[in-house]
Amino acid sequence: MARLLLALSALIVVLSTLGPAHAGPALVDLAGRSIQAPPKVERVILGEGRALSVMAILDRGAPLSRVVGMMGDFPLLDAAGYTKWRQRFPALDDVAILGKVAADSFSVEQAIALKPDLAIFSMAGHGPAPRDAEIIRQLEAAGIAVVFVDFFFDPLVNTPKSMELLGVLLDRQAQAAQFNRVYAAELAKVSGRLDKVKSRPLVFIENRVGLQPDCCASIGNGILGKMVEAAGGRNLARDLIPGYAGMISLEYLLTHQPDIYLGTAVGNLETAKTAPERVVMGHDVPAGLARQSLTQALTRPGISSLDAVRRHRAHALWHHFVHSPFNVVAVQAMAKWFHPEVFADLDPAATLKTMTATFQPMELTGTFWADAL
Repeated sequence: MARLLLALSALIVVLSTLGPAHAGPALVDLAGRSIQAPPKVERVILGEGRALSVMAILDRGAPLSRVVGMMGDFPLLDAAGYTKWRQRFPALDDVAILGKVAADSFSVEQAIALKPDLAIFSMAGHGPAPRDAEIIRQLEAAGIAVVFVDFFFDPLVNTPKSMELLGVLLDRQAQAAQFNRVYAAELAKVSGRLDKVKSRPLVFIENRVGLQPDCCASIGNGILGKMVEAAGGRNLARDLIPGYAGMISLEYLLTHQPDIYLGTAVGNLETAKTAPERVVMGHDVPAGLARQSLTQALTRPGISSLDAVRRHRAHALWHHFVHSPFNVVAVQAMAKWFHPEVFADLDPAATLKTMTATFQPMELTGTFWADAL
């Protein structure tokens, strides 16, 4: 009997050190929330469908293996990219769509019914955000861990942090560390030379060119504005727009002339004929068509009067870089535009090809940045 009591006492001590239900480590997400890592993550839901590119970095070869549900932004906002994913992974049709784009379309009931271990949400952009407290409460009450990551607000700081956090949660620390090493090395190719830069050009960012009729949608202190600064430029709207996005009047723009015009492209091959004011860029878009569409967009009243446009210092980027862990490629492209002599040997196209070949299940083919004709 004494031996039995001693054995039971030892077992109680061992179990007490394991914590509740063999829980994983306590972590802090990008919203500053303390979260308890699930002991094992086998089923995941995504607050943004485009986060499949993140899953591919960590679950290489089988990026859908844990994804049971996601928001419907991917086919709606990047139809060409979604088509490529669907062709490569027909099982994408089996992933439940939990909503459209906005958080208020997210179906908590459907999400809970999928019995996920983990919900991966973004700090901002699309899908549930930290402010959606009731959604978070209901998911956590159902035993679903909720984590917030960020490739949007402060992309160059928070991309490595987000990858490291997801590496722990998904038990893919080695894969996350490899990506972060490459990411840091590519970013250093820009930051390491900026001490040679004596002046920084003033850059006007036109957000999602042609999506709205009024001029001029721009970016404040965040998102692409952070990337412009990291590339050696000054964001014209940084101190003009409260928050991260808003409008600048055309009159202000004409009286505070930027050195460089930078637009973000939301058009694709489908919109090339139906929406000529859009900048066409992305998967399978020929370089000539991208440049032609940018040049056409620059003929709009007021925009055509900008000194930057007249001096052929007008460029455009694929808009989806602002939601992507491959945002460092956009920084390299901008660095070449802002300081062509300093970064003459930098090759962002080679960076994109190498990083996607290493970390994605398919090559990105098309045009993802362009200069005006």
